[in-house]
Amino acid sequence: MRAYRGIIEEGVVVLQDGARLPEGTVVTVTVGEAELLRATISSAFRGQRKVRVRLKPAAGLVAERQPPEPV
Repeated sequence: MRAYRGIIEEGVVVLQDGARLPEGTVVTVTVGEAELLRATISSAFRGQRKVRVRLKPAAGLVAERQPPEPV
C-alpha cells in the first residue's frame, strides 16, 4: 500500500506533488484529526470562493441570421 497527499477541491480529491493514478483506481481516504480541524477552520474564514452565474437569454435580445446579399 502506498500513501499519497491530496486536497479536496469542489468535492474531488486532487493529488499533490504530481501524483497520478489510473482512471478507475479504488482508493481509501484517511483524514487526520488535525488536518480536518485545520481545513474546517480555514473554510469557515474563507467562505464561498466561487460564484456561479447562469444567464438565460431574453427573447428580445436574440440575434437573427440574415441571408447573404446576392452578388
